[in-house]
Amino acid sequence: MKSVVEFDQSAVVDASTRRRVAAAILRSGPSTAAALAKRLNLTPAAIRRQLATLIERGLVGSRDERVYGSRGRGRPAKVFFLTDAGRAEFYQAYDELAIDALNALAAVGGREAIARLAEQRFSAVEREFERQSAEHPGWSKLQSLTAALDAEGYVASVVPARLGSQLCQHHCPIAHVAEHYPELCEVETRGVSRLLGTNVQRLATIAHGDGVCTTHVPDPQRMTEQSSGAPRPAGALRPRDAIRTAVNAKGSQQ
Repeated sequence: MKSVVEFDQSAVVDASTRRRVAAAILRSGPSTAAALAKRLNLTPAAIRRQLATLIERGLVGSRDERVYGSRGRGRPAKVFFLTDAGRAEFYQAYDELAIDALNALAAVGGREAIARLAEQRFSAVEREFERQSAEHPGWSKLQSLTAALDAEGYVASVVPARLGSQLCQHHCPIAHVAEHYPELCEVETRGVSRLLGTNVQRLATIAHGDGVCTTHVPDPQRMTEQSSGAPRPAGALRPRDAIRTAVNAKGSQQ
């Protein structure tokens, strides 16, 4: 009996670790085993063992790391990405039921009814945004919104860009539904703009086949500096580079 209990506990630990590995890839995009080990504070051997299981189950794929510019000697490192099946493990919406319900709603109230429903759904993000802002008065609006989206399951992060920042959502619980009803993405983009108090630009969406929902958030100060001829901050991404990042994060199976 003791050996059975020990085996079950080990299986639970392995399943939890695999979930963490998959979530780390979802959040950061295609990653090497070494990067995952460092990120999760695990040994490379432990990471490779879990990756092997995820690959066997069709949840993760691998390819050679893309190198831009000159490359040193030796073979390129392998990077691991989530397959469509791996992403589906994180979907929380009952897609077919939701699409059927929206079809019925659109038949009665038109596409405007879909937009109103999307507004109601985004109100959960707005309430979480207000809560985060109240709990962290020193945060910027973008920091509070990122935390709010993260709390609502969008696995959100921010990266610097040439004239502002890129708000990245590495997961969309309703991506499959949004393929049929883009109003969901459009309302979300307007909501982000409203909460941040600035016009934003959606560059990529998971619903349209990109790896990450990417929204450009302009910084008025950087735009002023750019117009005056100030140099671009080191490490900042141009908007078109953000699209490349999103596409790479998709984990192309080519």
